[in-house]
Amino acid sequence: MKANLLQLPPIKLDYLVSITDETGIFQHSKYAIPNRKEGYTTDDNARALIVCAKHNRIHRNSKTAKLADIYLSFLYYMQMKDGRLHNFLGYDRRFLDDVGSDDSLGRTLWACGYVINSNLDEEKKLLAKEVFDKALPHALTSTSPRTKAFAVLGLSQYQRTFSNDQTLSQRIIELIKQLLKLYTKSSSDEWRWFEAYLTYSNGRLPQALFEAYEHFKNENYLQVAKDSFDFILKVQMRNGIFSPIGNNGWYKKGGLKALYDQQSVEASCMAETALAAFRATHQSNFRTAAQTIFTWFLGKNTKGLRVYNPNTGSCYDGITPEGLNLNQGAEATVTYLLARLDLEMIRS
Repeated sequence: MKANLLQLPPIKLDYLVSITDETGIFQHSKYAIPNRKEGYTTDDNARALIVCAKHNRIHRNSKTAKLADIYLSFLYYMQMKDGRLHNFLGYDRRFLDDVGSDDSLGRTLWACGYVINSNLDEEKKLLAKEVFDKALPHALTSTSPRTKAFAVLGLSQYQRTFSNDQTLSQRIIELIKQLLKLYTKSSSDEWRWFEAYLTYSNGRLPQALFEAYEHFKNENYLQVAKDSFDFILKVQMRNGIFSPIGNNGWYKKGGLKALYDQQSVEASCMAETALAAFRATHQSNFRTAAQTIFTWFLGKNTKGLRVYNPNTGSCYDGITPEGLNLNQGAEATVTYLLARLDLEMIRS
């Protein structure tokens, strides 16, 4: 299993620390300097919390635990009485929206599920469970496929800690049924997908199915997971190089795939999905795919540019037609770390 493994940069949390204050992680940076004007988001703090939970499984230390306190406290602050969450918070700690997106709620469930099934302290787990339990009903009624997928990822972690809770299993099955219904409605031999378009965080949908298969061993889950993942991987490979769908137009069924701007979040979630497939099936081709995808960060991309900066531990926001976007916001660095930590866990 150790053979032919990609040489990876050491895991560094330095930049994560530098763009985090006592409130949370800043959404944007101007170059590598936190942009306080743009404030914070639930999306980024949820993902940063998962980084802490993953990192603590490998390298347990007080720095990670302190960061986890900040990010979890942020999510608790952003949660409304009815369980929904705000997504945007100003630097002055004022809410900038009436209610956040369904996806931000889904990412919160994913993050809290990870904390519940982590080696972080019990107080964090208790608060994560409280936030999760209040938010879950809203994910069950969401029309967003990605929200459903994020919820499954969180429930899968939660269920590993509370394995005798049949309600958790029922919720996973309920959400997976909804995803499969979307797949049946939208897919064809030429378009094996849940929607008539490919946009952002596409890999999370098959990832949820791989996670569900790992628990339930339902062959239909596995087949749809494989078919949909193979489809989006082929769409995003170009001459042996991973080329994520650009956010300037995305990719609609019957149309042309946008080449730019390419974002770190897409490379990250595809690498994580490939590793979820490897864990579920033990088929080495998925681990190989994860490594190929991850090299996008290291310079094997359509511009031949290194997106990850090993000196600072930061990640550029993406690749444009002109080259690198030199800003280094939370999403880019945090999503890089999510994939990098998953690769580390596979090795260990």
